[in-house]
Amino acid sequence: MGRAMADSIPGTTYENDDQTLEEYLDLLAEMVQSFATSLDLAETLTNTVHRIKEHLHTEAATLFLLDAETHDLVCKECSGPVDITGLRIGLDQGVVGRAVREGRVQMIRDVAQDPDFAGFVDEKTGFSTRSILCAPLAAQGESFGALEVINKCSDDGLFDSRDSSLIRVLASSASLAIHNARMARALLEQERMRKELELAREIQLSLLPAPAAPDFPVHGINAPALEVSGDFFDSFTLDDGVIGFTLGDVSGKGMNAALLMAKTSSLLHCLARDVPRPGQLLARVNKEICESSTRGMFVTVVTGFYDPRTHRACWANAGHQPPLFRRVDGSYEEIPASAPPLGIVAEAEFPEFELDLRGGSLYVFSDGVTEAYGTDDQPLEVEGLQRLLDRLEGLPSQQLLESIVGEIHRKGGKRRDDATVLMIRSARSG
Repeated sequence: MGRAMADSIPGTTYENDDQTLEEYLDLLAEMVQSFATSLDLAETLTNTVHRIKEHLHTEAATLFLLDAETHDLVCKECSGPVDITGLRIGLDQGVVGRAVREGRVQMIRDVAQDPDFAGFVDEKTGFSTRSILCAPLAAQGESFGALEVINKCSDDGLFDSRDSSLIRVLASSASLAIHNARMARALLEQERMRKELELAREIQLSLLPAPAAPDFPVHGINAPALEVSGDFFDSFTLDDGVIGFTLGDVSGKGMNAALLMAKTSSLLHCLARDVPRPGQLLARVNKEICESSTRGMFVTVVTGFYDPRTHRACWANAGHQPPLFRRVDGSYEEIPASAPPLGIVAEAEFPEFELDLRGGSLYVFSDGVTEAYGTDDQPLEVEGLQRLLDRLEGLPSQQLLESIVGEIHRKGGKRRDDATVLMIRSARSG
């Protein structure tokens, strides 16, 4: 940066003042370098305020940023005899608000003559404001804050055109630095969320059962719409040969939902060995979820037991989609829930349902299956699922489930939610 560049700043001349020119050029170079090397927003704000106060020789300096939700200007950093960090000023108030609204530097030599001067700040702090120089902070054509210095420490106590030009240039550099720091923070937050989602997905995958053998009567599949599914399923064989099964859907997404899913699935899996009745099992787990889950979160779930020797299934439904029973003759029956989801009513009771599945199949599924949209932009719904099952009935169990997911997630279909299906297929004989 040389004299030509400095003289190109409107209102700035340095005739016979080489020492002052050199000081200003050094300051500009130092500040720009400082801004460019820091991606920490707090550090950037602190450096901006303290350095500009020092180099402009003022009693105080403040930096305000626009609150995107309230549209107030909030003091994020200040330097001077009083601390006003956190102070809020309306966008339509004060010299700061005017600088942001108009998008240009405001130089007020005598605040008593300016009708927009916000005197309530002095009344609140006891500070005496005489003169103000304020420059807007902007990026990509939009103002997002302002840099303000107060009371010039000089013989006359007044700001001049050099000060105005300097703060305009420094505010421009500070704006870029703050914008870059915000972008860096946003990228770090995105990376943190990505890692959280990866961990949540790992938790979920670790709790899903291994693929079942082809001749095993219970099979399941989980197809998340995003990185992490709110759905889960489980199946396991007890010592007496009875098979426990569960399919659930946790409200919400992300790590909290993944942790609640892990807790619910683990409790159902472990307690099933000591509590052989599904209604009692859900009641036990429900009390625990009500006591410890994050407020507002709940779990819809179907859990039960299937005895392959008698072909009888017994289950309880806590606010979940009605399971669908396909009889041996191809007719269907929906068995609706009659109890609330887990985590809502601590003393809830969970009625049990029992069916002889001989020769038929019981399907438990999440709402992501029936609410999935196909190429005709219409939801599948229960009737569409029945037609799909009729068409796929002859396939082996796991292939049938994969075909269902493939159908609802085929090219052109819209993934509105996770899709999870658990199938209990009973043999015709026995």
